[in-house]
Amino acid sequence: MISARLALRDVAVERGRRPILDVPELDVLESEVLAVVGPNGAGKSTLIQVMGLLDRPSRGEVLFDGEPASPRSLAQRRRMAVVFQEPLLLDTTVEGNVRSGMALRGVSGGEQRQRATEWMERFGIAGLAGRSVRHLSGGEAQRTSLARAFVLEPELLLLDEPFAALDAPTRQALIDDLDAVLSGRRMSTVLVTHDRAEAVRLGDRVAVLIGGRIRQMGRPSEVFGAPADEEVAAFVGIETMQPGRVECSRDGLVTVIAAGRAIEATGTAEPGAEVLVCLRPEDIVLAPASTGESPTSARNRLPAVVRRVLPAGPNLRVELDAGFPLVALITKQSGEDLALEPGARVVAQFKATAVHLIPHRR
Repeated sequence: MISARLALRDVAVERGRRPILDVPELDVLESEVLAVVGPNGAGKSTLIQVMGLLDRPSRGEVLFDGEPASPRSLAQRRRMAVVFQEPLLLDTTVEGNVRSGMALRGVSGGEQRQRATEWMERFGIAGLAGRSVRHLSGGEAQRTSLARAFVLEPELLLLDEPFAALDAPTRQALIDDLDAVLSGRRMSTVLVTHDRAEAVRLGDRVAVLIGGRIRQMGRPSEVFGAPADEEVAAFVGIETMQPGRVECSRDGLVTVIAAGRAIEATGTAEPGAEVLVCLRPEDIVLAPASTGESPTSARNRLPAVVRRVLPAGPNLRVELDAGFPLVALITKQSGEDLALEPGARVVAQFKATAVHLIPHRR
């Protein structure tokens, strides 16, 4: 059984009687990367401060390796390292910053140099060792901050939105490097982010924090593929959520009537149950309305009318009327091949396995 490196029990944080955080139970397992995702204002930064013993909860207990942990315990805090969105560097050189934590821990000068060099090389900043931090780019400063944390060889690493202030190319390069480092040197890590792609890329498990509460936790495929409720579904990127009623369920296939359309989904459900039919935009395939029998394995084929076509990075976001609002994400090439424009008629296709059903209470 994998033990918990850090555990929260009945932890709550209040500010002026206003609840900020309410976490009955949360474990950070040994050697795992736990990605905590949620919208702005969800309590993510407060959670990381409580985990890092930088803030005392209003009630509850933080356990480190099974022992009660406290902000007063310098020995416990030295077994952790925290990286914030802002690098918070000392006004010295890159190497001086990377070595600063080791100096406070009494590491010898020779070992400081050796470990600092190793981690500056790992994060691609060895050539900047003598440069003043005043002359670093945002990405270089955050690489320095990460090297300063890893060089301490912490038992628990806490990352609070470390890429949020960076431009897209810099952020992606740094995520690639961090992924390689975490894969090669397993340590208990908590990554707090509002970016779903970061969570999927780096997290072994994902916890969704909304309104100060953990609403769902599991493997990325579980959380993003089968959200627990409507709010979680909206946050993880499910744009189509249509109310419907289960007509029948047999042999692992559920038929739902939604806005007069029959939709098939894998799973089981009680006939008559009220549900939300949830579909991710990337799971919708569009075909010309003139297409006869579908050459695909998709069980669901709905005639639809294009309402809007919007650019979405390298793709197109297509808003459709299929008897209910439906959103598809397709390549620009597909959009050109289909000659998509408002009023165009298409067929929206999706597999039964792409449909996720959530109980719906009106």
